[in-house]
Amino acid sequence: MKDFQLEGLSHDPVHGYIAFTSPGGARDGETTERDVIDHAWVQRLRQIHQLQTAWWVFPSAEHTRFQHVLGVMHLASRATAALYESLAEACPDVPSRALVESLLRLAGLLHDVGHGPFGHFFDEHFLAGFGLTHETLGGAIIRQELGELLRRVRRNPQGRLAESEQIDPEQIAFLIARPKAGDDGAAPRWLRHLRSLFCGLYTIDNMDFVLRDAYMSGFSGRAFDLERLLHYSFFSERGLTIHARGLSALVRFIGVRAELFRSIYFHRTVRAIDLELAELFADSKPHLFPGNPLERLEDYLRFTEWSLLIDAPRWAESEDSAQRELGRRWRRFVGRQVRWRMACERTLFFSPQAAESSSIFSQGEFVERALRAKLPAALAELPLRVDLARHVHRPGTRGPSGGQNYLFDSATGEIRELSASELFRQIPLSYRICRVYAETREHDALLSAALDALVDPGGADDRTNM
Repeated sequence: MKDFQLEGLSHDPVHGYIAFTSPGGARDGETTERDVIDHAWVQRLRQIHQLQTAWWVFPSAEHTRFQHVLGVMHLASRATAALYESLAEACPDVPSRALVESLLRLAGLLHDVGHGPFGHFFDEHFLAGFGLTHETLGGAIIRQELGELLRRVRRNPQGRLAESEQIDPEQIAFLIARPKAGDDGAAPRWLRHLRSLFCGLYTIDNMDFVLRDAYMSGFSGRAFDLERLLHYSFFSERGLTIHARGLSALVRFIGVRAELFRSIYFHRTVRAIDLELAELFADSKPHLFPGNPLERLEDYLRFTEWSLLIDAPRWAESEDSAQRELGRRWRRFVGRQVRWRMACERTLFFSPQAAESSSIFSQGEFVERALRAKLPAALAELPLRVDLARHVHRPGTRGPSGGQNYLFDSATGEIRELSASELFRQIPLSYRICRVYAETREHDALLSAALDALVDPGGADDRTNM
C-alpha cells in the first residue's frame, strides 16, 4: 500500500494537484521537498508578485513567484516523464531518472529565489549596478544558504535516489543560469541538455508562466496545448528537439507568449507605472537597500515588495527633507497616482533581414531627440517620455542563448535547425512597441504625427508644423 505520510498535495488552479515529498516517514537527516518549500528563502517568494507591476492594472492577477515556482517544479516532473528515456539514449552517462527528476524539480522550485521586489525590473534598476542578476544572486543563495539542505534530498514523488547518488547544488545553479559563451566548462552533456528546459524557446519556466499569467489575468483559460508540446518533444544528440508534428503547437505557444507581452506585460498603463517606478528607484537607491545584496544575504532575505511598499511610504515622516519628499512620492505611487499618460504608440516588427540594432528605435534617447526635433519650437521642452518595449519572439540560432532547440524532419529523418521550417520562419525575430507618454492629452495629435514621421519618413503625413 502507498504510504501517504510521505507525500503532500497542493491544489493549483492551473495544474490541478501538485505533489511533493513530505517529512511524514523521512529517514533521519533526510530533507524532503516540503522542507525546501517551507524554507524562508522560498516562502519569501510569496511576497513578490509574479507580474511585476501588471497587478496594478489587472486586478485578478495577484499571484506571486511562490505559486509560479511550485508550478515549474510540477512541470519538471511532467518533462522528466516525457523526456528521460530519450535523454538516456542521447547521453548514456546520464544519472538515474530519480536524480534527474529531483534535480529538475529543485531547480524549478529555486530558479526565482534570487528575485527582488518587482522581479525583473529590480534586476535592471538595482542589481545591474552591482553586476548582478536574479540568476547570479540565486546561484549564490543556492550554494551558500541552501546547499547543505539540498544535498540531503533523497526522493521525489516518483522515486528515490540510489544510495551512491547525491544532489549537487552546483548543478542546480548551473541549470538556472542564463548561458554565457564558454560557461559550460566541465558540465556533462546530459546536464547541458537539461539546461534547455530553463533557457530556450519553450521551457518549464515559460510554459508555466504563460498558462498561469493568461489564466490569472483573464486573458485565456487554456492558452496553448501543453500536452501536445511535451508529447512531440525529445532529446536528440543535438539537444531538445521537437517532431514536425508538434511544430504547430510550438508556433501557437510562441504566438500566445508574444500576445501576453503585448496585452499584459507591455500594457500601456503597466509601462506608465514602470516609468514612474524607474524614476522613484533612481532617486531612492541610497535608501532602498544597504549595499550589495550578494554581501548582505541576511538583509536581502527580508527585502521584498511587502517590506518596500510599507517602508518607503513611511519616509514621508522622515526628518530629512529629501527623504520626506521621496516618501510622499512613494505614497502617491502606492495610491496608483501615475504621472504619465500614453499619447501614441507604434509597433515595429523585425525579420532576420532587418537591422534592428541600427534602427533609431534601438535607443529611447535617440527617438526622443528625433521626436522633439519634429515638434513646433513652442513644445521643445514639453515633458514627455519615450518607452521602447522589446520582445524577442525567437532567439537567433547562434550565440550562447541560441542552439537550445531543434526540429526533427519526419520526411528525411534528420535533425535540423528550427529555422529550416517555413512555418517557423514566418515568426518575426522580435518587435518593439514605441510609445510616447506625456503628462496631459493636449498634444496627442502632434506627438502622433511626429512619431509617424519617424516610423515611416517617406510615407507619413508630416503635420508637425500645424
